[in-house]
Amino acid sequence: MSVKISIQGVPGSFHHQVALINFRPEAEILAFNTFEPVAKSVANGEADFGVMAIENSIAGAILPNYDLIDRYELSIRDEFYLPIAHQLMALPGQKIEDIREVRSHPMAILQCKAFFAKHPHIQQFDDVDTASVAKRISEEKLTGVAGIASGIAAEIYGLEILAKDIQTVKDNFTRFIILQKGKPTLVGKPNKASFKVTIQNQQGGLAKLLTMIAEKGLDLSKIQSIPVIEKPWEYAFFIDAEFENYGEFQEAMKLVTQDFGDLKIFGEYTSRKA
Repeated sequence: MSVKISIQGVPGSFHHQVALINFRPEAEILAFNTFEPVAKSVANGEADFGVMAIENSIAGAILPNYDLIDRYELSIRDEFYLPIAHQLMALPGQKIEDIREVRSHPMAILQCKAFFAKHPHIQQFDDVDTASVAKRISEEKLTGVAGIASGIAAEIYGLEILAKDIQTVKDNFTRFIILQKGKPTLVGKPNKASFKVTIQNQQGGLAKLLTMIAEKGLDLSKIQSIPVIEKPWEYAFFIDAEFENYGEFQEAMKLVTQDFGDLKIFGEYTSRKA
Protein backbone atom coordinates (compact mmCIF):
# COMPACT_ATOMS: atom_id res chain seq x y z
CA MET A 1 0.00 0.00 0.00
CA SER A 2 1.46 3.35 -1.04
CA VAL A 3 2.09 6.07 1.49
CA LYS A 4 -0.16 9.14 1.16
CA ILE A 5 1.54 12.55 1.21
CA SER A 6 -0.38 15.84 1.35
CA ILE A 7 1.13 18.93 -0.26
CA GLN A 8 0.19 22.49 -1.13
CA GLY A 9 0.30 22.89 -4.89
CA VAL A 10 -0.06 20.85 -8.08
CA PRO A 11 2.47 18.58 -9.87
CA GLY A 12 5.58 20.59 -10.65
CA SER A 13 5.39 22.66 -7.46
CA PHE A 14 8.32 22.80 -5.04
CA HIS A 15 6.25 20.91 -2.46
CA HIS A 16 5.67 18.18 -5.04
CA GLN A 17 9.42 17.89 -5.64
CA VAL A 18 10.14 17.56 -1.92
CA ALA A 19 7.45 14.89 -1.54
CA LEU A 20 8.90 12.82 -4.37
CA ILE A 21 12.48 13.16 -3.13
CA ASN A 22 11.56 12.09 0.41
CA PHE A 23 8.90 9.46 -0.28
CA ARG A 24 9.82 7.97 -3.68
CA PRO A 25 7.93 8.47 -6.96
CA GLU A 26 5.29 5.84 -6.15
CA ALA A 27 3.94 7.84 -3.19
CA GLU A 28 0.30 8.92 -3.57
CA ILE A 29 0.15 12.72 -3.62
CA LEU A 30 -2.86 14.57 -2.18
CA ALA A 31 -2.72 18.12 -3.55
CA PHE A 32 -4.44 21.11 -1.90
CA ASN A 33 -4.60 24.79 -2.85
CA THR A 34 -3.67 26.14 0.60
CA PHE A 35 -1.74 25.02 3.65
CA GLU A 36 -4.61 24.52 6.11
CA PRO A 37 -6.13 21.46 4.37
CA VAL A 38 -2.63 19.97 4.25
CA ALA A 39 -2.44 20.16 8.04
CA LYS A 40 -6.04 18.99 8.42
CA SER A 41 -5.50 15.95 6.18
CA VAL A 42 -2.62 14.76 8.35
CA ALA A 43 -4.51 15.44 11.58
CA ASN A 44 -7.58 13.45 10.48
CA GLY A 45 -5.59 10.55 9.05
CA GLU A 46 -6.43 11.17 5.39
CA ALA A 47 -2.68 11.52 4.72
CA ASP A 48 0.20 9.68 6.37
CA PHE A 49 2.52 12.69 6.14
CA GLY A 50 2.41 16.32 5.06
CA VAL A 51 5.04 18.48 3.38
CA MET A 52 4.98 22.15 4.37
CA ALA A 53 7.31 25.06 3.63
CA ILE A 54 8.22 26.89 6.83
CA GLU A 55 10.88 29.45 5.86
CA ASN A 56 12.93 30.79 2.97
CA SER A 57 16.51 32.06 3.10
CA ILE A 58 15.46 35.30 1.34
CA ALA A 59 11.82 35.93 2.29
CA GLY A 60 11.95 34.62 5.86
CA ALA A 61 9.45 32.62 7.90
CA ILE A 62 5.93 31.65 6.83
CA LEU A 63 4.32 32.61 10.14
CA PRO A 64 0.79 31.19 9.59
CA ASN A 65 2.26 27.70 9.17
CA TYR A 66 3.62 27.73 12.73
CA ASP A 67 0.06 28.26 13.92
CA LEU A 68 -1.23 25.39 11.76
CA ILE A 69 1.28 22.93 13.23
CA ASP A 70 0.27 24.00 16.72
CA ARG A 71 -3.49 24.13 16.17
CA TYR A 72 -3.73 20.73 14.47
CA GLU A 73 -1.46 19.07 17.07
CA LEU A 74 1.08 17.90 14.47
CA SER A 75 4.62 16.69 14.98
CA ILE A 76 7.72 17.45 12.93
CA ARG A 77 9.27 14.20 11.71
CA ASP A 78 12.09 15.68 9.63
CA GLU A 79 13.20 18.70 7.62
CA PHE A 80 14.44 19.21 4.07
CA TYR A 81 16.26 22.09 2.40
CA LEU A 82 15.46 22.56 -1.29
CA PRO A 83 17.51 24.90 -3.49
CA ILE A 84 15.05 27.23 -5.21
CA ALA A 85 15.54 28.38 -8.80
CA HIS A 86 12.75 30.48 -10.30
CA GLN A 87 12.07 30.47 -14.04
CA LEU A 88 9.91 32.97 -15.93
CA MET A 89 7.71 30.99 -18.31
CA ALA A 90 4.91 31.55 -20.80
CA LEU A 91 3.27 29.96 -23.84
CA PRO A 92 5.79 29.12 -26.57
CA GLY A 93 6.63 31.82 -29.13
CA GLN A 94 6.35 34.81 -26.81
CA LYS A 95 9.07 37.21 -25.69
CA ILE A 96 9.47 39.19 -22.48
CA GLU A 97 8.30 42.29 -24.35
CA ASP A 98 4.96 40.55 -24.99
CA ILE A 99 4.31 39.86 -21.32
CA ARG A 100 1.87 42.24 -19.58
CA GLU A 101 1.56 40.47 -16.23
CA VAL A 102 3.20 37.80 -14.13
CA ARG A 103 1.41 35.61 -11.60
CA SER A 104 2.85 33.36 -8.92
CA HIS A 105 2.90 32.62 -5.22
CA PRO A 106 3.68 35.85 -3.30
CA MET A 107 6.87 34.32 -1.88
CA ALA A 108 8.15 33.60 -5.38
CA ILE A 109 7.38 37.14 -6.56
CA LEU A 110 9.09 38.56 -3.47
CA GLN A 111 12.21 36.54 -4.26
CA CYS A 112 12.37 38.00 -7.80
CA LYS A 113 11.81 41.72 -7.10
CA ALA A 114 15.14 42.83 -8.58
CA PHE A 115 14.36 41.15 -11.91
CA PHE A 116 10.97 42.83 -12.24
CA ALA A 117 12.43 46.20 -11.31
CA LYS A 118 14.25 45.94 -14.66
CA HIS A 119 10.97 45.14 -16.44
CA PRO A 120 8.49 47.72 -15.09
CA HIS A 121 5.97 47.02 -17.88
CA ILE A 122 5.15 43.67 -16.25
CA GLN A 123 2.49 43.90 -13.54
CA GLN A 124 2.85 41.47 -10.63
CA PHE A 125 -0.10 39.55 -9.17
CA ASP A 126 -0.14 37.14 -6.23
CA ASP A 127 -1.62 33.70 -6.84
CA VAL A 128 -2.10 30.50 -4.85
CA ASP A 129 0.88 28.53 -6.14
CA THR A 130 3.79 28.58 -8.59
CA ALA A 131 2.99 25.46 -10.61
CA SER A 132 -0.79 26.01 -10.64
CA VAL A 133 -0.23 29.26 -12.55
CA ALA A 134 1.89 27.40 -15.10
CA LYS A 135 -0.88 24.82 -15.44
CA ARG A 136 -3.55 27.53 -15.95
CA ILE A 137 -1.49 29.37 -18.58
CA SER A 138 -1.11 26.10 -20.49
CA GLU A 139 -4.72 24.92 -20.20
CA GLU A 140 -6.35 28.31 -20.91
CA LYS A 141 -3.77 29.33 -23.56
CA LEU A 142 -3.18 32.66 -21.83
CA THR A 143 -1.07 35.03 -23.92
CA GLY A 144 0.67 38.02 -22.39
CA VAL A 145 0.73 36.24 -19.03
CA ALA A 146 3.82 34.65 -17.49
CA GLY A 147 4.34 32.52 -14.44
CA ILE A 148 7.22 32.01 -12.04
CA ALA A 149 7.80 28.34 -11.33
CA SER A 150 10.32 25.52 -11.51
CA GLY A 151 11.90 24.16 -14.68
CA ILE A 152 10.04 20.91 -14.03
CA ALA A 153 6.72 22.80 -14.13
CA ALA A 154 7.66 24.26 -17.53
CA GLU A 155 8.33 20.74 -18.83
CA ILE A 156 5.12 19.28 -17.39
CA TYR A 157 2.86 22.01 -18.82
CA GLY A 158 4.67 22.64 -22.11
CA LEU A 159 5.74 26.23 -21.43
CA GLU A 160 8.77 28.10 -22.70
CA ILE A 161 11.27 29.61 -20.26
CA LEU A 162 11.76 33.29 -21.12
CA ALA A 163 14.33 34.02 -18.39
CA LYS A 164 16.26 31.55 -16.25
CA ASP A 165 17.09 31.76 -12.55
CA ILE A 166 15.46 35.13 -11.95
CA GLN A 167 15.62 34.93 -8.13
CA THR A 168 17.45 37.92 -6.63
CA VAL A 169 19.84 35.81 -4.55
CA LYS A 170 21.16 32.79 -6.42
CA ASP A 171 21.94 30.88 -3.21
CA ASN A 172 18.24 30.56 -2.38
CA PHE A 173 16.86 27.74 -0.21
CA THR A 174 13.46 26.94 1.25
CA ARG A 175 13.22 24.83 4.38
CA PHE A 176 10.40 22.31 4.35
CA ILE A 177 9.19 20.24 7.27
CA ILE A 178 7.72 16.74 7.14
CA LEU A 179 4.65 16.53 9.37
CA GLN A 180 2.84 13.60 10.92
CA LYS A 181 0.16 12.88 13.49
CA GLY A 182 1.46 11.62 16.82
CA LYS A 183 4.99 11.59 18.13
CA PRO A 184 7.60 10.26 15.66
CA THR A 185 9.83 7.35 16.64
CA LEU A 186 13.32 8.69 17.31
CA VAL A 187 16.10 7.14 15.25
CA GLY A 188 19.35 7.61 17.16
CA LYS A 189 19.90 10.82 19.07
CA PRO A 190 18.52 13.96 17.40
CA ASN A 191 20.52 17.19 17.22
CA LYS A 192 17.70 19.66 16.50
CA ALA A 193 14.31 20.43 18.02
CA SER A 194 11.32 22.69 17.38
CA PHE A 195 9.26 23.83 20.35
CA LYS A 196 6.96 26.57 21.64
CA VAL A 197 7.34 28.42 24.92
CA THR A 198 4.55 30.58 26.30
CA ILE A 199 6.41 32.79 28.73
CA GLN A 200 4.83 33.87 31.96
CA ASN A 201 4.21 37.61 32.09
CA GLN A 202 7.33 38.64 33.99
CA GLN A 203 9.96 41.33 33.50
CA GLY A 204 12.98 40.10 31.57
CA GLY A 205 11.44 36.65 31.05
CA LEU A 206 12.59 36.23 27.45
CA ALA A 207 16.14 37.40 28.20
CA LYS A 208 16.40 34.93 31.09
CA LEU A 209 15.03 32.12 28.91
CA LEU A 210 17.53 32.77 26.12
CA THR A 211 20.40 32.96 28.61
CA MET A 212 19.45 29.59 30.10
CA ILE A 213 19.15 28.01 26.65
CA ALA A 214 22.61 29.28 25.69
CA GLU A 215 24.12 28.03 28.95
CA LYS A 216 22.77 24.54 28.15
CA GLY A 217 24.63 24.55 24.85
CA LEU A 218 21.62 25.04 22.58
CA ASP A 219 22.19 27.10 19.45
CA LEU A 220 19.04 28.96 18.41
CA SER A 221 18.62 28.82 14.64
CA LYS A 222 15.15 30.41 14.67
CA ILE A 223 12.85 32.28 17.05
CA GLN A 224 9.45 33.74 16.15
CA SER A 225 7.03 35.52 18.47
CA ILE A 226 3.26 35.19 18.08
CA PRO A 227 0.71 36.92 20.36
CA VAL A 228 -1.40 34.69 22.61
CA ILE A 229 -4.91 35.61 21.46
CA GLU A 230 -6.70 34.84 24.72
CA LYS A 231 -4.05 36.62 26.85
CA PRO A 232 -3.43 40.23 25.76
CA TRP A 233 0.23 41.33 25.88
CA GLU A 234 1.50 37.77 26.32
CA TYR A 235 3.50 36.04 23.61
CA ALA A 236 4.38 32.52 22.56
CA PHE A 237 7.81 31.91 21.07
CA PHE A 238 8.37 29.29 18.40
CA ILE A 239 11.98 28.18 18.62
CA ASP A 240 14.29 25.97 16.56
CA ALA A 241 17.45 24.97 18.40
CA GLU A 242 20.40 22.76 17.54
CA PHE A 243 22.52 20.93 20.09
CA GLU A 244 25.32 18.40 20.43
CA ASN A 245 24.35 16.93 23.80
CA TYR A 246 20.84 15.46 23.87
CA GLY A 247 20.92 15.23 27.67
CA GLU A 248 21.59 18.97 27.92
CA PHE A 249 18.62 19.61 25.64
CA GLN A 250 16.37 17.49 27.87
CA GLU A 251 17.60 19.35 30.94
CA ALA A 252 16.90 22.69 29.27
CA MET A 253 13.32 21.59 28.51
CA LYS A 254 12.81 20.63 32.16
CA LEU A 255 13.98 24.07 33.25
CA VAL A 256 11.62 25.73 30.77
CA THR A 257 8.58 24.04 32.33
CA GLN A 258 9.92 24.63 35.85
CA ASP A 259 10.90 28.29 35.62
CA PHE A 260 9.53 29.97 32.50
CA GLY A 261 6.08 28.84 31.36
CA ASP A 262 4.24 26.37 29.17
CA LEU A 263 6.24 24.16 26.81
CA LYS A 264 5.16 22.27 23.71
CA ILE A 265 7.72 20.25 21.75
CA PHE A 266 6.78 19.82 18.08
CA GLY A 267 9.65 17.58 17.09
CA GLU A 268 13.15 16.27 17.78
CA TYR A 269 15.01 15.33 14.62
CA THR A 270 18.26 15.53 12.64
CA SER A 271 19.33 18.85 11.17
CA ARG A 272 19.53 18.62 7.35
CA LYS A 273 21.18 21.98 6.78
CA ALA A 274 24.37 21.53 4.79
